[in-house]
Amino acid sequence: MSELKVPFQDFRAPYLELKEEFDAAYRRFMESGWFVLGGETTAFEEEYASYCDAAHCVGVANGLDALHLALLAMDIGEGDEVIVPSNTYIATWLAVTHAGATPIPVEPDLKTYNIDPNLVEQAITTRTKAILAVNLYGQPCDYEPLLKLARKHHIKLAIDNAQSHGACYNGKRVGGLGDIECHSFYPSKNLGAYGEAGAITTSDADLADRVRVLRNYGSRIRYNNEIPGYNSRIDELQAAFLRIKLRQLDEWNARRAKIASTYLSGLAGIPDLILPHVPAYSSPVWHLFVVRHPNRDELQQHLAGAGIQTIIHYPIPPHLSGAYQESNYKAGSFPIAEQAANEVLSLPIGPHLTDDQAAYIIQTVASFKK
Repeated sequence: MSELKVPFQDFRAPYLELKEEFDAAYRRFMESGWFVLGGETTAFEEEYASYCDAAHCVGVANGLDALHLALLAMDIGEGDEVIVPSNTYIATWLAVTHAGATPIPVEPDLKTYNIDPNLVEQAITTRTKAILAVNLYGQPCDYEPLLKLARKHHIKLAIDNAQSHGACYNGKRVGGLGDIECHSFYPSKNLGAYGEAGAITTSDADLADRVRVLRNYGSRIRYNNEIPGYNSRIDELQAAFLRIKLRQLDEWNARRAKIASTYLSGLAGIPDLILPHVPAYSSPVWHLFVVRHPNRDELQQHLAGAGIQTIIHYPIPPHLSGAYQESNYKAGSFPIAEQAANEVLSLPIGPHLTDDQAAYIIQTVASFKK
């Protein structure tokens, strides 16, 4: 492998761009003497709820906790079923399992990689309590038919929005469109913290209140524990940092969109290379730029040899992971998810990728000979 010329993601660049603001936030945090559930958390929750056009935001410790507590807030537990995509990061499934319920996988539309609404209804049973869809790779799922199904069957629509901060569906910002939406602010996300952080957004006051109680040991008032809750509070320093990044998010997403446009035009027409598809309803934020190729592993090696770092999101579908071996899923159980796992490759994309780097990536992909 040659010397790394293009990292998959530059984690230092956002700090260097906004260094003065981050340093000032750190000093403000240290001088405040208040480190848990303070003013920074309250301000971030208000600002992010407004950004998502949702009535409420509740900060939690990480994205998995956001999913888990959201399900518990909807009274989902033992004996219940939750419909999930077969093609997603395993956290979506784990949240259902941690709640005591059973994840029921539904295949994706291979064009968008998101759950196929046309396949969801046949998976609904009398035990189904919710659809947990994912806005994968920065692209919103098809909300309208999923909402119609949820209302028809009197179940909830929850959204895993870990990868699509700022995306729009039919012109409306995601985050406030489902019954409850769950966000990860892991450092690699479009809106990423400098450590672990997460949140839920909703316009349902009761659901928001339940998550607030669940995240804080089951307590509204100190030492008055109403239920057996959890310790899952967003870190006050991360809330301060996220407030800074939130103000920059639309600009950074616009930079990602420009790079994606460059990729889409520069990579068009390359044999066997399948580029991302953007439906009419979608305004993606390009958390990832995912291509498919039947010789994916060789393509990845070719790029690595040229010093270009790529990542496979995700090489093992949840149903074939060791975590779900007791479910007795076999290879071939969900062939579309398995095909994606065998063919997808994420090219570097981010607000600090340069035009020269993007051009070099395009040139190197185009030079691949299978």
